[in-house]
Amino acid sequence: MIGVTITRYFGMRFTRAILAIFFAIFCLMFVVVFVETLRRASDNPAAGAGMIALMTVMKVPAAAEMILPFAVLFGSMATFVDLTRKLELIVARAAGMSVWQFVAAPALAALLIGIVSVTIYNPLSAKMKQRSDQMELELFGREGSVRVDRGVWLRQHGVDGLAVIHANLTANSGVDLEGVSVNIYSADGGFVERVEAGKAHLEPGVWVLQGATVSAPGEPARQVDSYMLATDITPEQAAAATTPAQGTPFWDLPEMTARTTEAGLDATEYKLQFQTLLARPLLLVAMVLVAASFSLRFFRFGGVAKTLSGGVVAGFVLYIATKIFSDLGGAGMISPLVAAWSPALVGSMLGTLTLLYSEDG
Repeated sequence: MIGVTITRYFGMRFTRAILAIFFAIFCLMFVVVFVETLRRASDNPAAGAGMIALMTVMKVPAAAEMILPFAVLFGSMATFVDLTRKLELIVARAAGMSVWQFVAAPALAALLIGIVSVTIYNPLSAKMKQRSDQMELELFGREGSVRVDRGVWLRQHGVDGLAVIHANLTANSGVDLEGVSVNIYSADGGFVERVEAGKAHLEPGVWVLQGATVSAPGEPARQVDSYMLATDITPEQAAAATTPAQGTPFWDLPEMTARTTEAGLDATEYKLQFQTLLARPLLLVAMVLVAASFSLRFFRFGGVAKTLSGGVVAGFVLYIATKIFSDLGGAGMISPLVAAWSPALVGSMLGTLTLLYSEDG
């Protein structure tokens, strides 16, 4: 009974510390993004402080998601040190609890936080980020004001032959394009003409390019108000081709992977993102084990600054390894499954081995 009570108490302490650090970093990011967006909108009378604040509130959660592993690391280390300073862990040891019993509580808290962040927080933050990007595009309406799926390429085989489409910006899940250029080829592969337009909109069976300039070999360029380009691309396929994997909600990733594959495009990024999110709870547990393996040394040997610095460095190394493996997986050098799960598995095993060596000899 005492062990259950102490475990519950430790779990609540760790959860509060992790959430407090995450919220503090979240607020700092909000202030930075709000001030920067407000500066850019200073010459736009339609951009009020309330609208800028709303856009920032919807944008920051997606960015703050990246710092969750560090919130777990710093929160765990801070809680371990505080419990030691107040002799609470010494009392727990005296009550017969081993290191594995009082590490289980923060590990379970990190696991639950990871599950909630993947299944609830990530879908909400992704939807909010998409809406924020759309609001920003409508507000500023110029290239460079918002980074929404920049540099998108589409390849289609329509009734007129092959067409390669490039757009600087996309909106509304790929249905609307800006800064469009299209190279059109005949059925036998010969170049037919190039079309450049400020905007394009996908309608059933056709791209409508507005204010287009058409250039064909041996002919002068001509201006047309509207250019119709037949297409077999559906809105779903356009969304799959233009929505970045990092901005796709967790529950939509399997469907987006299937749509991307059906469209004849590479779905590696979606597969990698899905596996990365699945591995996040284990990665947060690894951060707790890393924090424990360094923070618990203070109990016997002293040297707070040195041991805590080692824990911070180890956490950063684990995070960097995660990014390196992610880049390798995105480049197709290793499978998405290996790229996503390797850092979390290795970090968990190293943290466990360190605790075994330091506590159990």
